[in-house]
Amino acid sequence: MLKIGWFSTGRDEAARDLLTVVNNSIQQGEIETEIAFVFCSRETGEASESDLFIGLVEEYHIPIICFSYQKFKSARDMPSPRPGEPLPPWRIDYDSEVMKRLEQFRPDLCILAGYMLITGPEMCQRYNMINLHPAMPGGPAGTWQEVIWQLMTRGAPQTGVMMHLVTPELDMGPPVAYCTFSIRGKPFDRLWDEISGQSVEEIKKSQGENNRLFKLVRQHGLAREFPLILATIKAFSQGKIRVTEEKRIVDSEGQPINGYNLTDEIEKQVKGVG
Repeated sequence: MLKIGWFSTGRDEAARDLLTVVNNSIQQGEIETEIAFVFCSRETGEASESDLFIGLVEEYHIPIICFSYQKFKSARDMPSPRPGEPLPPWRIDYDSEVMKRLEQFRPDLCILAGYMLITGPEMCQRYNMINLHPAMPGGPAGTWQEVIWQLMTRGAPQTGVMMHLVTPELDMGPPVAYCTFSIRGKPFDRLWDEISGQSVEEIKKSQGENNRLFKLVRQHGLAREFPLILATIKAFSQGKIRVTEEKRIVDSEGQPINGYNLTDEIEKQVKGVG
């Protein structure tokens, strides 16, 4: 049986919802998987949302290990790294302490589910870690907001959601599984027409994230995120994809792949969105 490790900061309702969806699928026998542990980068008392997350894990009787990165950082009086900057020594030290706390576990796969820290090289090498990115393979990098603005700038015909192998380079790990969807045709074309002749900078200034095209792209992407995560875990549990010791993504026959295309399966689940 596939054993997974679950990494989260537990900072919002979405973190709890995702854990619930996966745990329910396991309990109902839809996925032959065991959550071997949950690691939370916050401790009880740091924030109300993470307290709810920790309580939920305990309610599910899943082993939980909490270790506050904020307390660890404060003890060293060091700033957090900015995107693109190398990890400072305290972050490398924090990862080392995390791995010490997880030594008793031997997960086959680790899921980053709202884990708000960039993982360092040693942790990426020790564990097969995968993370969600709100774009198709080869698509824009960055936050989901940045991805959508780039799609609008390019006038992109399609986008998607992918699970990718975690590497020290943010959002740059090889695709593990993905789905795509069109952002042309109904109901998108009339919204593309609404912004015809406007620059993205003008749209940002006048409407921001309230722009109707922006919101619709987000709606369709968000609807596919949980189904893709579930389908990816299921594919691993069935041996359809795996990560080699060399950190390559291969199919059931051991052949290298540029991600496992789950579009057809995901579309059946989200039919009618928007």
